[in-house]
Amino acid sequence: MTGAQGITTRAAEVEELIPLMVPEIRGNEWRYVKECLDSNWVSSVGAFVDRFEREVAAQVGSRFGVATVNGTSALHIALLVAGIKPDDDVLVSTLTFIAPANAIRYVGAWPVFIDAEPDYWQMDPEKLETFLAKECRYNEGRLYNPRTGRQVTAIIPVHILGHPVDLDPILELARRFGLKVIEDATEALGAEYKRTRVGSGGDIACFSFNGNKIVTTGGGGMLVTDNEQWALRAKHLTTQAKADAVEYVHNEIGYNYRLTNLQAALGCAQMENLEVYVKAKRQIAERYREGLQGVAGVRLMKQARWAASTYWMYTIAVDETEFGMSSRELLRYLRDRGIETRPLWQPIHLSPAYVGPAHSRYKVAERLFTKGLSLPCSTGLTLEQQERVIAEITSAQARVRKTSSNVEA
Repeated sequence: MTGAQGITTRAAEVEELIPLMVPEIRGNEWRYVKECLDSNWVSSVGAFVDRFEREVAAQVGSRFGVATVNGTSALHIALLVAGIKPDDDVLVSTLTFIAPANAIRYVGAWPVFIDAEPDYWQMDPEKLETFLAKECRYNEGRLYNPRTGRQVTAIIPVHILGHPVDLDPILELARRFGLKVIEDATEALGAEYKRTRVGSGGDIACFSFNGNKIVTTGGGGMLVTDNEQWALRAKHLTTQAKADAVEYVHNEIGYNYRLTNLQAALGCAQMENLEVYVKAKRQIAERYREGLQGVAGVRLMKQARWAASTYWMYTIAVDETEFGMSSRELLRYLRDRGIETRPLWQPIHLSPAYVGPAHSRYKVAERLFTKGLSLPCSTGLTLEQQERVIAEITSAQARVRKTSSNVEA
């Protein structure tokens, strides 16, 4: 079997798999779950649900938390309580997992995509301002997108890969144009923006606790806000909009988006180790920086001076010309050696689910999609495993160059 550039792989000699990202269970998870089982509080109410909501909200610096079955449902409910209506336009990052765009469609609104900026790969505030100030128009006091004829009502900045979006200019634009800000902070629990915890800057923020997140409940999500009325409505909607628990009167269409007490028990145990997990992620990022900074064609993640990233998913950008392999060739090379990696998400404007007219306004996101490769970065990644990843990336380039030299000779 041959890999990139004709390099022979050694699949039969592959060492133990180094996974991309796996959960870390090291605390009170077993004890808290057993407490649920022993007490029969295993379903969608219980002390751990209440505790988990309080602890996540307190961690973020918000007054209220409402737990949900996953992060996408949190986004869906956040849009509803923020008043986003059918046939509104909502501005959202294009370089992200597809969940926020899907949630926009769940409420009948439409996503309008904003490109990433080239330094930290987050939503670009300058391109957002260009769209709002130069491409939108007011009609009877409301902001409209002339290309769609729809009212623009909200912005969803997505804090990707553990690094915060530059939020202040986005919040200023939101105030200037009368828009709601719904933060998708799914990947940034524990990160800081200008010494403030990510998730407390906008009107409402959403988190996911999927198995690959820093803190996991297996599945699960949460929305946090300082708006008490929004929090009460979110709790109402996520519990089937039951207005009378005795007579089972439902006063509007609701959703079965409740988190179970069992899952919340896991979450409470995980939250006890959040600082430990974030520290581990930052140490992993620092070792990758040290080990890969001299490798030609490998661009490393940056951290803004105003940010404290969690480096949730450590990602490099591979320049094919300089490195000698494309990101996908390197992915296959590492896979054949028992190292799991993955590309960044396909930008949502390119997704068959959302693809529209071709244009050049998303060059940064498209370039990052082509070059991006996320490396193993589980919280429990050992130094020995990480050194193996670094060594294989370095040797990949050396083998490519040796092969090229032999061919030229």
